[in-house]
Amino acid sequence: MNTTFTFANGSLQLSRWPLHQPNNSLQAWDAADELLIHHTLESATQFSRQHKREPALLLINDSFGALSCALAQYTQVQVNDSLLAQQGTVYNRQQNGLAVTTLQQQSSLSPYPQAPDIVLLKLPNNHSYLHYILQQLSGVLTPDSIILASAKAKDINRNVLAMFEHTLGPTSASLAVKKCRLISCRYNAALQQPATINFPLRWPLEHSIYNVVNHANVFSREKLDQGARFFLQHLPAVAEGQTVIDLGCGNGVLGLALLSRHDAINMLFCDESYMAVESARQTISENLPDKTALCRFTVDDCLSQQPDKSADYVLCNPPFHQQQAVTGHIAGQMFSDAKRVLKQGGHLRIVANHHLGYADTLQRLFGNCRQLAADPKFVILEAIKRS
Repeated sequence: MNTTFTFANGSLQLSRWPLHQPNNSLQAWDAADELLIHHTLESATQFSRQHKREPALLLINDSFGALSCALAQYTQVQVNDSLLAQQGTVYNRQQNGLAVTTLQQQSSLSPYPQAPDIVLLKLPNNHSYLHYILQQLSGVLTPDSIILASAKAKDINRNVLAMFEHTLGPTSASLAVKKCRLISCRYNAALQQPATINFPLRWPLEHSIYNVVNHANVFSREKLDQGARFFLQHLPAVAEGQTVIDLGCGNGVLGLALLSRHDAINMLFCDESYMAVESARQTISENLPDKTALCRFTVDDCLSQQPDKSADYVLCNPPFHQQQAVTGHIAGQMFSDAKRVLKQGGHLRIVANHHLGYADTLQRLFGNCRQLAADPKFVILEAIKRS
């Protein structure tokens, strides 16, 4: 894995987070980071000459801290929806001898700082989340604010540019450099704002009396995804008093279904996304307010913060990508953490695409795995923690 990032002001050692990922071809930065850093350094120099001070930066969606580290000389606030992105940034700043005490990080749900001088945005894949980001920016920018965004060229299309143009102001995009493009935007305070999307969204859960709450960056924006739909047909028979973990909880629909059937089970909702955990919390509190005392909601790196032998069941619909990179290490960590956290005789039950081959992974890890159900696309697997 290449960890040496060279840019105009020097070089850095940058690692993807978590460490020790099996895909050695991946690195902690890309050409979109390089474009943003290059143009920010130019803009910062011009800003300092004009205003006789250094600019304050707002970094949004800085996955592993490449932007934060390369631009560490400037005051900055970093906004992420991912706990892993925050942890990766702290690690990379530490390994490059950069101060961590001066690093200000906040979650995607916190109010953006007022009047940032330069905004740097790595475009998210999720257009709903991009809408949310632009809406938040429209409330804090000034006409002097400089907005720079970047992504792969194929992800910057007319619709994306129109979102910037209609929400913030005049927008242009560069030619492709290393298959990435830069968006430049100037805030127009007199712009008539388009109709606001009121996040979080709420939609009816099919075949139920409940409504699911979905914040902007949570998978499956307006309807039940196919994997969750299949999983809901094959939830375990949990005994009263047992503890169940909804790992990678998303909007909390699996836990909602279990809580609706039981009066005294304990539910833990875990996800590395701040928006996911808040979506799950609101899904439960708005549908089953009398059951919230049975629940805990935790932003976590898989189950890193959870004690050994503390759960009877772990339910999981594991992702097979991190940002835009396809990788199996997150699912592997989820399975390993689940084994540690399960009590003896505890069950890990997952839904997954057939082609991912998780049955072999679980067999090696637990010494057993059985298929409970399958349809043309998905499979339900269960492994038991034996003594």
